Amino acid sequence: MNDMPVSRRKVLQGSALLAAAAILTPAAALAAGASEKAAPAKAAGKAPAQAPVVGSRNVTGQPHKGSAAKVYFSPVIDAASLIKLYNLVNENIYGKVAIKLHTGEPNGPNILPRDMVKAFQAQVPESAIVETNTLYEGGRHTTEKHRETLKVNGWTFCPVDIMDEHGDVNLPVADGFHLKEVAMGKGITDYDSMIVLTHFKGHAMGGFGGSMKNIAIGCASGQVGKRQVHGVEGTPPADWSQWPGKEKLMELMADSAKAVADHFGKHIVYINVLRNMSVDCDCAGTSAHEPTIKDIGILASSDLLAIDQAACDLVFASADGQDLRERIQSRHGLRQLSAMAEHKMGNPQYELITVN
Repeated sequence: MNDMPVSRRKVLQGSALLAAAAILTPAAALAAGASEKAAPAKAAGKAPAQAPVVGSRNVTGQPHKGSAAKVYFSPVIDAASLIKLYNLVNENIYGKVAIKLHTGEPNGPNILPRDMVKAFQAQVPESAIVETNTLYEGGRHTTEKHRETLKVNGWTFCPVDIMDEHGDVNLPVADGFHLKEVAMGKGITDYDSMIVLTHFKGHAMGGFGGSMKNIAIGCASGQVGKRQVHGVEGTPPADWSQWPGKEKLMELMADSAKAVADHFGKHIVYINVLRNMSVDCDCAGTSAHEPTIKDIGILASSDLLAIDQAACDLVFASADGQDLRERIQSRHGLRQLSAMAEHKMGNPQYELITVN
């Protein structure tokens, strides 16, 4: 394995331009916090065909001071790479293991490949895929419908625990922005460790769906917790654009994700797969927009903030990432990162290490 430091991020006190693409970076947005007003991305000169992931390069142009989280990267998206990266961060994963996966709506075209996930899960002893039911009506709204969708999408090779099938459990939120506790699927307390296996992509409300969104919304119970995370009560408005969004939604998600991360402590790791990155979440199913950005690779880390920061940075450095960048910025999605930083949920400064 060749360990090659590629980039480091820190909370900046002003705007920063990515040297590679000359666009406003997610790192700069960290400094903006709740008042984030990211400028539209603009190119200066010819942008690189791919994000700078080979060789050694500090794309912020900022000196590295203090500690940095390690984020491992492979440009190859397959089971072998997934397993290799996981083995670099799995030191504290043992006992009964939950693999938090977005299993998608029926026949979703962009969900993670079943064969890749199957090979990965087989390498994790005492593991099961975990999910929760959805708040919106669809193929995963009830446990019965959810079980059928799991069959349609091929998630039949291992146990799948719909964690809110038998009720909720309240997990506390320490010093939350808005929430003091969040109702999670009751089954979450049955596990000793969690692997957050995330298909990184856009999201209609959150701007992007990374590891934070995967546990913030994905572990919350369908009828109680997801109402809390979305900031709605009773019957939600039929038009989701009428639900709380932008900064408030990002802060609510950070509260919920903090509850999950604090529950597992050191026994949780994160994997982001940057593949088939539609501007839409896998919740959109067959109606999701076609991806317009090339696949980038796989990231793995024990640091939640660092891995979502790194994923956003790679997207913002990609020459063909305009549509996804616009989705992230228009929904104020970078507030996810600054909210996590304020919650001390991870290190905003990271070292990206390419693994061959």
